[in-house]
Amino acid sequence: AVATAQPAVVTVNNFAASGLSNESVEAGVGSGVIYKKDGDSAYIVTNHHVVNGADRLTVTFNDGSTADAKLMGSDATYDLAVLEVDADKVSSVITIGKSSELKPGQTVIAIGNPLGQFENSVTRGVVSSTSRLVPVDTDENGQADFNAEVIQTDAAINPGNSGGALINESGQLIGINSMKIATESVEGVGFSIPVDIALPLINQIEQTGEVNHPSLGVSLRDVSEFPPGYLTEQINLPESVTAGTIIVEVQANSSAARAGLEARDVIVKINDQAVSSFIDLRSELIRDTDGTVTIEYVRDGKTETVDVEIQNANGDAL
Repeated sequence: AVATAQPAVVTVNNFAASGLSNESVEAGVGSGVIYKKDGDSAYIVTNHHVVNGADRLTVTFNDGSTADAKLMGSDATYDLAVLEVDADKVSSVITIGKSSELKPGQTVIAIGNPLGQFENSVTRGVVSSTSRLVPVDTDENGQADFNAEVIQTDAAINPGNSGGALINESGQLIGINSMKIATESVEGVGFSIPVDIALPLINQIEQTGEVNHPSLGVSLRDVSEFPPGYLTEQINLPESVTAGTIIVEVQANSSAARAGLEARDVIVKINDQAVSSFIDLRSELIRDTDGTVTIEYVRDGKTETVDVEIQNANGDAL
């Protein structure tokens, strides 16, 4: 498995301007996976946080050779990025597997460049969970705003492994290694973006340079932010409703406005899934593939349901 996959795993070098001279110096190191070769170009998937802030990017291949890389685009929410390199530098492309076929306890192997010093490192573990929701802070404001759906593994994943491959015993790519819980009391809790989730997003980045982000066109604040007295007196929320997210503002001509949603409506369910915070709402929006979601909300003490068309962050209907 390693012999099959390892030649398609690269080191990604991030260079950024530093000092008065504006000279580019190495600002970070991660890993990447060659997933496609098309004509004169080859394409590499890595993490957004590996390439973020770079003035110049290079990749180091399995054989030690290097090449300049062009950033096709990246997305902070999903922590994915796509790089383009000359195809003549590329000798191997990884085989894509199916993360949906993983089972807890199944052996998986991580390949990457831990600490930016140990290229082509291989670690082995098992799938701890096939689908774990992990809160992440995508806009780096100190508050979680998205639940990432990831594979949990106890294969050692360290700084520098980010963007590298998680493969199955057939050498197929089933995940993009992304993060770990790094506290003194924690061992063997690493996370990988499932390839089934990553692939359509990678294709979007490759084609358009970005990912369409679903939206309803509303501003929200969670029920938990307000004192009970305010909720019952000002929002007219029944005491039995203790969780949800409140619409503070509805954008004009948005899909929420067209569906009849209004400020002060309290969203309590989306697609029959309970909403305890705006993170739940956003995460379900991103996972929905039908283009329309069913919203259950409370207005003036009464529960209502409405179907709302999803739009992207620019206001265009998906």
